[in-house]
Amino acid sequence: MPWQPGAGLDQLRARAGLLATLRRFFDERGVLEVETPLLCSAGITDPAIEPLIVGEGRSVAAAPRYLQTSPEYAMKRLLAAGSGPIYQIARAFRDGEAGARHNPEFSLLEWYRPGFDHHALMDEVAALVCACLGQRPWRKLSYRALFVDSIGIDPFSASSAQLETQARAAHDLGDLAGDRDFWLDVLLTHQVEPWLAGQGLCFVYDYPATQAALSRIVTVDGVAVGQRFELYIDGVELANGYCELTDASEQRARFIADNERRRALGQAPRPIDERLLAALDAGLPACSGVALGVDRLLMLATGETDIRRVLAFDWERS
Repeated sequence: MPWQPGAGLDQLRARAGLLATLRRFFDERGVLEVETPLLCSAGITDPAIEPLIVGEGRSVAAAPRYLQTSPEYAMKRLLAAGSGPIYQIARAFRDGEAGARHNPEFSLLEWYRPGFDHHALMDEVAALVCACLGQRPWRKLSYRALFVDSIGIDPFSASSAQLETQARAAHDLGDLAGDRDFWLDVLLTHQVEPWLAGQGLCFVYDYPATQAALSRIVTVDGVAVGQRFELYIDGVELANGYCELTDASEQRARFIADNERRRALGQAPRPIDERLLAALDAGLPACSGVALGVDRLLMLATGETDIRRVLAFDWERS
């Protein structure tokens, strides 16, 4: 059983330097650093993300608590209370695979900018990444343009059958089956993301409305899109941002739909975060927010290809 850290001293120093750079970046821009709880009474409802749960305990800890997959909900409560622009470097937890790019416990940088749309926030994310990795060219591609440029298919006008045919033509997918978003995801991970590996620093924005998550939905070029973005660097997914949904009723409906989807997939439904909904009802300012993987950013900064070598103690060593 290894007791030694997985990261060497150079990596530990590089992490300390990266954290200092991140804090300096936000300090120069007047963005307030905050802390929010890791253990909360409600977890995320998204069927694609599973939280780690702390079981029943004693006294005040009698009810199960959820280790947060992101500090998003609590930070939005601060925004609704008048905090202004805020950021947090937090530990986050997701019950999933552990390997070269994933660890169930990881470091997440999350920040929110009142008054920014998702394009303004993309510009700031690019500035931060260049401050950490050095100046480099970057570009923005809409989700539609990404699919057209990379694999020659329009993700909004193509039928589900056409998407499935495109996916099966290139890969042996056995008896896999799913809806339209399932096939879009298969194409993204199996064909589009490998193409992105040659595009350097690239933002993808305006996803299908069915993938809006917690972002606003608007109509662009005749189709409904979620105003969200993801950042890829050399094919590595680094950040996920939204022009945030501020409507409490719409957010409740999405939480309910998530839980219906969870039941259909055989997953347990999750408690809805009523405190977040109350904050939205009280008035979340128009804003955009983004979550960025600090460990992956450190991998890019140091040229490392395995997340286990930038963590002092990864999942198997903890």
